[in-house]
Formats: sequence, structure tokens, C-alpha cells
Amino acid sequence: MLVKTFGSAVYGIKATTITIEVNISQGVNFYMVGLPDVAVKESQQRIESALQTHGFRMPGKKIVINMAPADIRKEGSAYDLPLAIGILAASEQIKAEKLSDYLIMGELSLDGSLQPIKGVLPITLQARDEGFKGIILPRQNTREAAVVNNIDVFGAENIREVVDFINNDIVLEPTKVDVNSEFLDKVNNYEADFADVKGQENVKRALEIAAAGGHNLIMIGPPGAGKTMIAKRLPTILPPLTIDEALETTKIHSVAGKIDRNSSLITTRPYRSPHHTISDVALVGGGTFPQPGEISLAHNGVLFLDELPEFKRTVLEVMRQPLEDRQITISRAKFTVEYPASFMLVASMNPCPCGFYNHPEKECVCSPGVVQKYLNKISGPLLDRIDIHIEVVPVPFEKLSEVRTSEPSHIIRERVVAARSIQGHRFTAHHGIHCNAQMTSKMLRKHCEIDAAGQTILKTAMEKLGLSARAYDRILKVSRTIADLEQSDRIQTHHLAEAIQYRSLDRDSWAG
Repeated sequence: MLVKTFGSAVYGIKATTITIEVNISQGVNFYMVGLPDVAVKESQQRIESALQTHGFRMPGKKIVINMAPADIRKEGSAYDLPLAIGILAASEQIKAEKLSDYLIMGELSLDGSLQPIKGVLPITLQARDEGFKGIILPRQNTREAAVVNNIDVFGAENIREVVDFINNDIVLEPTKVDVNSEFLDKVNNYEADFADVKGQENVKRALEIAAAGGHNLIMIGPPGAGKTMIAKRLPTILPPLTIDEALETTKIHSVAGKIDRNSSLITTRPYRSPHHTISDVALVGGGTFPQPGEISLAHNGVLFLDELPEFKRTVLEVMRQPLEDRQITISRAKFTVEYPASFMLVASMNPCPCGFYNHPEKECVCSPGVVQKYLNKISGPLLDRIDIHIEVVPVPFEKLSEVRTSEPSHIIRERVVAARSIQGHRFTAHHGIHCNAQMTSKMLRKHCEIDAAGQTILKTAMEKLGLSARAYDRILKVSRTIADLEQSDRIQTHHLAEAIQYRSLDRDSWAG
């Protein structure tokens, strides 16, 4: 008897429906075709044990399973459940009438219990778009899938519950999630706050500008000055995620298997802080079976690289293209996948190996030339792509011991949201452009006009600092953001002057 069940394969952050055809006929053997990988082929042993545990039998006949389309590689153990249900239906141990209405996915344990799988959100979205009545999943994945409306999501603990549901012996209640309520309750749920930061007013100003325009930023200063602490608080002043951004971010984390079982939707801006020993592939994504890297997991949020010069040069250089294109393309011989990578890059570094170059109190012990050599670990092209450079100095005791709190994050966020609102209106006609940092050269000419006095200041800065054409564009973008924070229609000379101050690492004389 020939029976069809339906599963799904995830490539990038998109899913493709897989038709699993099971045919049982006279003979003896087990054949699985359709480009399954080793994990899929190993399902035979898991299925056999699970069926025996729950009182079913593995047919002692010829079993042929085809996973279509046959030119797409099927990976992982998530096909165990649809394969098992297909075998039971083809051997007439269960009814097959309801199988065409449901997409089924889940990994089987030897005792028949279901284990959670990755990529549930894109799988559920694809199932809804293709008109399936519902989707059957391990219970641990149901809250994540229930974010998708207009499709019933059923969770089961083991294969017996799935069989009884298909046979109409029990009724499984679909999982419901009030997305709007859950989203609004947790959208600004951050533990850190800028109110905890003592002093560092110039650094907080730089981060406010960076947040308002989506600009990349690097902090340079001695150890203990507060660079990491301040960076951790940047997501708290970014505009809250929209529903669409939250869904897109959740899809990426779902594919990577990073979703908490008790949550259904990522509601706060991602903050990723990889260690400096990270590999190229772990940062940008890839592998034999491509997975999203740290730059994609930071999509719609912040990627913080602490001690930037300690990262391998090859790791840093692979970020050049994603910083410009805001997506990463991973190519293999037989397929190509794309992951979004629209993130804010925030980096920190010491000014020298010992950490005390330009320190107001401690003396640098590095030998001559070492400081410049240390800074040269960061290539010029990468530095050009960082809009704001800010020097962080240690906080004096008087500031640390102050009783009064600093300006809280929610007050700063209000100014940032107001500036982003101006930018949203400005870029209404431009798809995919949401903030000043994303402006193209053509848009710069239109939205960043400066008067004669501004041209003079900018010309002088270009000549004195030896800035590149890319740095020129960055200064205009940052000055446009500063103007937006002041609700100014035009870029004034003091906006340009402040933006130029944020190019400290471009100065030839900075490291002596």
C-alpha cells in the first residue's frame, strides 16, 4: 500500500515541504531514497524500537521510502516521526485519511517519546502558506510554532499520542499564543540600564548617536574604563523590535536551535558577544550543513567584539561584505543559502598591548612602535566601515561615588525613537532602508546637503586627517543623525564638527 506523509526541510531561513512516500509490498528489505543523509538513514533503528515500545510492529516486508523532491538533501533526525507514521499507515496499522491535512515533524527516542527539533518557525510558516490544516510537533516546540496564525499547532509527548490523534481516538488541543500580549509585555524587558553608568557622558552621547542612526562604533580605552559594561547597555536604548523584526529574528534563532522552550518569540534586540578565538565560519555562518553565524544571530541587534585586535585578521576581514550588504551568502557546490545580517557592530579595544597608552595616571610600558603595530592589526578598510570612534577614559572616584543615578535608558530611548521616526518618514519610499547608516551614495547627496561653511570644515578635516572617501560618507551620515536628534531639517556646522570628532582613529598622530 502506498501512503504519503508530509515533512519539511529548512535551507537558510526558508522551508521546503518534503513529501514522504511509503510503499510496502511483497519481499524483504528496507530502502530509503531521495538524498537522505546518515542521520535520516539511521531513523530505521529508532523507528523500529519506538514502534515496538508502543505495541506496533515493523512490517516484515519490502519497505520503499522516497523523500521528494529527490534533488534536495534531507538532513537530521526530525523526519523520524513522519517516516514512522507513514510506515504505520502503509501497513494499515493506523488510518490514513487525515495525513494529507497535517505536516508532521519530530525526532523519536527509542522509547517513542518525541525530542524537540530546530527550525520550527519557518516550517510552520511554510505549512500555513501551502494550505495545511495543522502541524504536529513535539510538545516542546509548540509555543514557538503557535506564533504563526491561521494554522493549528498540535503538540505530542510521544508517538502513541500522534497515532491516537490520527485515529480519532483522542482530541489534542491546539496550542494558542497571544502574540500581541506576549510581545508587548516583554518588548523592553532588559536587566541592564544606563542609569547604572557613572560618568562617561561623552561615551553615552556617542552610543545615543549610534543607536539613533544605526551606526557602527568602536570604543578605545584602558582596561576597567567601562567599555564592556556600556556596550551591554546599548540594546536598552535601541528602538523596540517591531512584530516583523521579531519574527525575522526568531526565524534565524529557530534555525540555529537557540529558542528557549518556554518562549515563543524573541522580543528584545539580540546582543551577541563572541570570544576572540572564534573562527571565520562560526562568525559568518557556514559549515558542511550551513548554519547561521554570530553576525546573523545578531540580526536586528548588536554584535559586540571585545578586544578587537585580538581577533584573527581573517575573521575580521570576512565581515567587510556583510557590513555593507547586510546579508551573508554561503555558497556550496550544489546550493546557496542567504542569511540576513543587519546588525550594529560595536567593538572595543585597548590602546596598546599593556592597555595604558594615553592613560591620565598610569604610564605605558610598551616599547616604541608597538602601539602603532597593535593598532595596525585592524585594517584600514574595516576601520573605514566603523562610523564612530570614541575614546573612553577611566571614571574618577568623585563620579563613581556619586549617589545620584545617571539618565535612565528609557529617557535616552525616547530621543532615539524620535530620531528614528524622522528617518522612517524620510526613507518611506526606499525598501529595506530604515536608518541613516543604511543610506546609499545617491541618498547622501539628497538628504545630507551642507552649506559653504560646512564644506570648508569638512575639506579641512579631510586634508588634516587624511580621510578616505568612505570616511567622508560616514561623517555625513553621522552628522545627519546628530541633526535628527536635534529635530533639525538641515545639517549645521556644529553637527559636522561633532561628527568629525568621532573619527579619532583616523588621525595620523594618534599613536605617536
